[in-house]
Amino acid sequence: MGVNQLSRLYGDKPAVDRVSFDVERSEVFGFLGPNGAGKTTTIKMLTTLLQPTSGGANVLGFDLKTEGRKIRERIGVVQQQDSFDQGLNVETSLDIYGLIWNVPRTERKTRIEEVIARFGMEEFRKMPTVDLSAGQRRRVQVAREFIHDMDLLFLDEPTVGLDPIVRRALLDYLKERVHKGLTIFFTTHILEEAEYLCDRIAVINQGRIVQIDTPENLKRRFGSARAVEFKLLQGSSEALASALSSSADVTRLVQDSGTGAYRVTTTRPESVIPEIYRLAERHAVTVSSIYIAETTLEDAFIHMVTDDENGRETERGLG
Repeated sequence: MGVNQLSRLYGDKPAVDRVSFDVERSEVFGFLGPNGAGKTTTIKMLTTLLQPTSGGANVLGFDLKTEGRKIRERIGVVQQQDSFDQGLNVETSLDIYGLIWNVPRTERKTRIEEVIARFGMEEFRKMPTVDLSAGQRRRVQVAREFIHDMDLLFLDEPTVGLDPIVRRALLDYLKERVHKGLTIFFTTHILEEAEYLCDRIAVINQGRIVQIDTPENLKRRFGSARAVEFKLLQGSSEALASALSSSADVTRLVQDSGTGAYRVTTTRPESVIPEIYRLAERHAVTVSSIYIAETTLEDAFIHMVTDDENGRETERGLG
């Protein structure tokens, strides 16, 4: 897939501003950005749901503007919103979806059994979709795309609402399908997913592409901020966290709700580590463990988006 200067305006405001990139066959191409960056608008254009204002694209060898029907015949799409008849049970919903795609009855039955097993849907296969939890509905929505044949799959935040075990099973299944020739265009707000699944990543911010590269190269180039992780014997201390957050050397501080560990993003870990011990003593808590963690894709992503926004502010100031 080749995208060339693709744009979409709403009034005089660009939601997508002259984006260009290529996606290789059997590649997982990540498309990451903050809320409102233009990810979903780009997907809607590439899947022929929305006409571009300017620019164009070649999708699976077909022109986006003139051969939309041929594109739709060869792609799968999982949107953020629910998009199935909630009056049907899961098994019937999958069967009708396959029927719409003209999948023969015997083949439909085989594929339905496969996705029900692979997506862990056996216990609710006879339940009406209206009675499913958000995570269960999401599983059905992703699973049904594998009832029909496709060469390119667009996934717009497909793991929203899924628990960690189901999420990892889905990502592993996607990897299997990619090894068999499927190409995936993938958006997510969970950066660990992108790092685990994607071959290359494009970062979009305010409608423009900021960077395109492999996850490792992005971490290497934009992960200058280091992460210091530490735990307290007492579990947590709001006073310590508040004081540490206000430090000039701390870019970001978060606490992992699962492990209780604090993660501090900083460019000067050699200054932050002594500061953590000083604050712990001041607030009468004990640091039980501390270490400098490996740079993550999330660290690099925050750095890229922040630098881009600072650069735009500078441009506006000069203008």
